[in-house]
Amino acid sequence: MTTTMPTGVGKEQGLQDKAASMSLYVHIPFCQTRCSYCAFNTYTGMDDLIEPFITALCREAALVARSAPIPIPTAHTLYFGGGTPSLLSPEQVEKIITTFREQIDLTDDAEVTLEVNPGTANAAKLAALRSAGVNRLSIGVQSAHQSDLVMFNRSHNFAEARAAFDAARATGYDNVSIDLMYGLPNQTHADWRSTLEQTLPWQPDHVSLYSLTLEPNTLLSWQVHQGAYPYPDTDLAADMYDDAREMTSRMGLAQYEISNWAVSGKESRHNCQYWLNLPFLGFGPGAHGAASGFRYWNIRTIKDYIDRVDKGTEKSYPFSPALAEFESISHDVALAETIILGLRLVRRGVSYIEFEERFSMNPHDLWGATIVKLAEQELLMEAKGKLYLTEKAYLISNRVFVEFYPDGDQ
Repeated sequence: MTTTMPTGVGKEQGLQDKAASMSLYVHIPFCQTRCSYCAFNTYTGMDDLIEPFITALCREAALVARSAPIPIPTAHTLYFGGGTPSLLSPEQVEKIITTFREQIDLTDDAEVTLEVNPGTANAAKLAALRSAGVNRLSIGVQSAHQSDLVMFNRSHNFAEARAAFDAARATGYDNVSIDLMYGLPNQTHADWRSTLEQTLPWQPDHVSLYSLTLEPNTLLSWQVHQGAYPYPDTDLAADMYDDAREMTSRMGLAQYEISNWAVSGKESRHNCQYWLNLPFLGFGPGAHGAASGFRYWNIRTIKDYIDRVDKGTEKSYPFSPALAEFESISHDVALAETIILGLRLVRRGVSYIEFEERFSMNPHDLWGATIVKLAEQELLMEAKGKLYLTEKAYLISNRVFVEFYPDGDQ
């Protein structure tokens, strides 16, 4: 890893960038409260920095656009993540969207997603956000049970989550996703089924179901290690996952990725960009990006980010003055990550033809023995020129993925 500026774009990835559509990620680091499980780059009590942050964010976009040595590919998705993006006013969101349309050729029909914490956006605000250009919402419901929400230090209750979803529908959103979590301390099988039974009838267009991970240096991880809550039961979490797969299917949601389900045509275009290992630019404190043969991430603190962008000048594409570190993406890593991420798309799989068109190599030429071994273990299967995870592998997919990484890069 280094912060020394390269002199130009990575040759191999740069060629891919010319042909590939671009995605944009904007990190909004502000929160009202910090969730106990959260390891993201977020801050509370800094709302006075929102306006200077937005000014810096728009300047960062302009600097990156000006530095591009090749025309920046058309951007087809913009994702507001965080943090709590719904803390921004509709006018602030509109300013950001307009900047990206002007600076980085965000298409008129781009998928523009904004994460919403229940309780931070009423119907009037959601309507204004829609007028500003947001056309997809991701609502952090997490659980139908107050005890879970209290444990998570969430600032909403379940009634507010339902109200946020209803407000989204009432104001014309036809692409609404909800997030739910399972495998929690003290969560019973009945609790999880109850959460699904209370939320799936809302008929969301997309559902993300995440198994809780106890991230280091989080409050919940500390509480579990101190005995305030029991360790999550991984066997029970596996049963919960199986339940979710059955219940989502019954409600007309098709699984398209290990942890994601959607109505046909409402799959997350932005997240598919990641899983297809295609280029994306990251903006804001701590944001990550991957383009032109480099993976990079910005400085994390809000004040330092604002100061660096305000005083800085354009850098080599895809970097901005907010750059913290970057690393080159080697050819071997690009090959491995393309197949690993592609396998997460459980219905699409990895097309041998598409892989060969991109890299001039067939996966069997690279990992023939590995594919055969994993197929014999019933973890991979081949059909119609594509490679897929088997259902048996969904919950142990890391056992499959590690087999494809170059030695020393796991």
